[in-house]
Amino acid sequence: MPGKPLKILIADDDLEDIELIEDAILTAEPTAELQKFTNGRTAIDHLHSSGDTELPCLIILDYSMPGINGSQVLSSIKDHERFQLIPKVVLSTSSAPRHMDECIANGAREYIVKPDNLKLQFARSAVSALFTKDASNEGSR
Repeated sequence: MPGKPLKILIADDDLEDIELIEDAILTAEPTAELQKFTNGRTAIDHLHSSGDTELPCLIILDYSMPGINGSQVLSSIKDHERFQLIPKVVLSTSSAPRHMDECIANGAREYIVKPDNLKLQFARSAVSALFTKDASNEGSR
């Protein structure tokens, strides 16, 4: 009997980045349930209104969101016991050491700097995968 699908919360104000993260997760774990938010406030509200069985097993946050940033999301949930064991990762274009330190101090397990050419890297990977797939299909014809 298969287990419950993984629930992963993603908060990022860039819809293209959400889509790229979603594609990467669903490629690795096709049954994952993604809880997607475009700002920190709605992510916090969702976490607080979720029952214990509905909490995500991973929280992925962008640092630079308008209103409440990723570090502020972390700060607002860090003292709540029910969120303590959930790994939290910040993905950001900011490589500022103070942002990294702030997020780690507020409970992030990892702070990953998004490469400037993230979308280009994903596009290249997709095209490469497509041609690799096409080439392998030709050999079986």
